[in-house]
Amino acid sequence: MSSVFDRTASAITGLLLVMLIALLLLGHGMPVYLVNLAGQVMCFVLLAMAVDLMWGSAGILSLGHGLFFAIGGYIAAMHLLRTAFAATHVLPDFIQFMGNGGFPGWWALFDSSLFTALAVLVVPALAAFVFGYVSFRSRVNGVYFSIITQALTYTAMLLMFRNDTGFGGNNGMTGFHAIAGLPAGGGDAGVLLASLATAAVLVCLIGGRTLLASRFGRLLAAIRDDEPRLRFLGYNTLWLKLVAWCLSASVAGVAGALYVPQVGIINPSLLDPALSLEVAVWVAVGGRGGLCGAVLGATLINLLRSWMAASAPLLWPFVLSLLVLLVVLALPNGLLDMRNRSRGWMHSLLPAVGRPRP
Repeated sequence: MSSVFDRTASAITGLLLVMLIALLLLGHGMPVYLVNLAGQVMCFVLLAMAVDLMWGSAGILSLGHGLFFAIGGYIAAMHLLRTAFAATHVLPDFIQFMGNGGFPGWWALFDSSLFTALAVLVVPALAAFVFGYVSFRSRVNGVYFSIITQALTYTAMLLMFRNDTGFGGNNGMTGFHAIAGLPAGGGDAGVLLASLATAAVLVCLIGGRTLLASRFGRLLAAIRDDEPRLRFLGYNTLWLKLVAWCLSASVAGVAGALYVPQVGIINPSLLDPALSLEVAVWVAVGGRGGLCGAVLGATLINLLRSWMAASAPLLWPFVLSLLVLLVVLALPNGLLDMRNRSRGWMHSLLPAVGRPRP
């Protein structure tokens, strides 16, 4: 199985490099829709890899990564609204609606691009640390941990629907003017964001596989296989899980920060537990462990959903359900298991040659 992972990782890395070079060289001549679609899919791939880092490697299923995804998105939106105000001197609609005279004072921190980038990495990790420390220290695991993460995300969604939180409420935050000096919604900005998202996926794939091949990755696999035995051997699994959990949250935050400028809006729908649940489906369909399956599953499912949204939108929930059933019944390790399973099926279908007759 490891050789299959290695060959798949090499192929995926090569394809991502080709895609990145194509975006940089030919992206300006491509339709804006295709560039934007590629960028959004790469953001979803990054989010799926964040989930797979915990689920595939440590055996901890999170159904609440939409929270970290949204945190990164809201931080990016605050920076973009501050830069839009500096250029136009027009307050966002949601601030005018609330009757405030301007931005909250602490928003001035997000005038700095460097501070915003650090916040995208650190704030989701801090939120994950607080929640993870309480949960892992109490040895909450399995389905109970998954349910708690889903409930946490749902609670955050209900909170962000309130207008008095100062983050746009139900209408969300929009009105972005420029992205890195480029007009928001234009082709140049789309190429930049899609290239950054693709580069982020490349870095996370190479760095993540290197991490999983290290001693730390082997300890995560031991947690997945038999955590009580690892604790008996003297390892403090609390901090091992916390490090992986916070790293996973930071990756999800980066995905959200790159996603929001491409769609031009952020609202509490990103905190809908259905999104976090669907991310788990992407990982399951692609195959858990090694991060390769997360790339495959998120890419194929989101491209399929994009195509069906135009041709047969009402059929998409049924198609997604069939994919889940296929994984459960035939491919326990998703598409990564296709090669081994296909060999077994072909062997069973081919007539037995040279076998002695009874």
